[in-house]
Amino acid sequence: MKIAVAGLGYVGLSNAILLAQHNAVVAIDVDENRVAAINDRRSTIEDPLTEGYLADHALDLTATTDAVAAMTGADYIVVATPTNYDPKTNLFDTSSVEQVIAQARTVSPEATIIIKSTIPVGFTRSLKQQLNYEHIIFSPEFLREGRALEDNLYPSRIVVGAHTDTGRQFAEMLVEGAIRKDMPVLFTKAVEAEAIKLFSNTFLAMRVAYFNELDSYAIAHDLDAREVIEGVSLDPRIGDHYNNPSFGYGGYCLPKDTKQLLSNYDQVPQNLISAIVDSNRTRKDFIADQIIAKNPKTVGVYRLVMKAGSDNFRDSSIQGIMKRIKAKGITCTVYEPVLKEPHFFRSEVINDLEAFKSRADLILANRITDEVRDVSHKIFTRDLFEVD
Repeated sequence: MKIAVAGLGYVGLSNAILLAQHNAVVAIDVDENRVAAINDRRSTIEDPLTEGYLADHALDLTATTDAVAAMTGADYIVVATPTNYDPKTNLFDTSSVEQVIAQARTVSPEATIIIKSTIPVGFTRSLKQQLNYEHIIFSPEFLREGRALEDNLYPSRIVVGAHTDTGRQFAEMLVEGAIRKDMPVLFTKAVEAEAIKLFSNTFLAMRVAYFNELDSYAIAHDLDAREVIEGVSLDPRIGDHYNNPSFGYGGYCLPKDTKQLLSNYDQVPQNLISAIVDSNRTRKDFIADQIIAKNPKTVGVYRLVMKAGSDNFRDSSIQGIMKRIKAKGITCTVYEPVLKEPHFFRSEVINDLEAFKSRADLILANRITDEVRDVSHKIFTRDLFEVD
């Protein structure tokens, strides 16, 4: 098969590598630096397994900025472009997905289009009706930042939103590229596949919010939050996983996906979904108040990324804390090796770790690492179990 993959972020790159083990894959991106990196077999994301596969595995993978050349003659065109949440419309901005699909239909009208970008419930059906074109399939991804390729090689499940031969063939290609072969493979209609994606991520956000609110209660009433969480999690129906408190859920997926799902509920009575969205804002307010009460003059923000092993800090919860404490006149400095600029939202970026530690009265760390254990007396964190 010839497969074109539009977008070289976490989703696009991991899918391109998976499929390029047994198919000819051409990846498309508007960023010339990303394209050059892939052609030089260098990863564009922080993901050790991705780096290893690009360097050491035989992959029929090339990258280009020329979408027409990439799509011409393609059997499948995978769309993995970003769909950021637009607060003005209360919906995902799906314009990049629509642009790729419009171009794909012009260049390669016989190709089957696979949407991997996260989209609103009902989007695929609406687009197929609008374009009068049936060969569009939504197949959600369930990837963790920093482990994107691993979650493709060992998937929890494969979901394809189509009961068609091309849908089944695409699922077979995903299974062929995976190391795990016994994963559940589910075929649904497009709208059910879209709902599976949004409800899955909203459940994860709900779990994060639940343990964060437990932690807030423990702080307010001087309880040992770790002991309470351990006791609660021993119930096998709850489980001892995904229970480590944080400053709030963040990253690329959970904040936008929960808001999009809430928007999809506009004609449906609900209480829980809006509570999940509201809870994240309340948690940040609570954490910021705890910091402000300590009266620090300078707060050092240790890492903007959401978790260890990630290079993404879009919508990370620690940024919300920064904004709140800066509004109260507290000076913030930032240590983030991913950043090359000298300032981040008018806060000084200090690349020397020791200088960063010495300058701060208090160090804000969503997640603890060995780098800052020597100044544990300065650290404010809710990382009780030191896991993501």
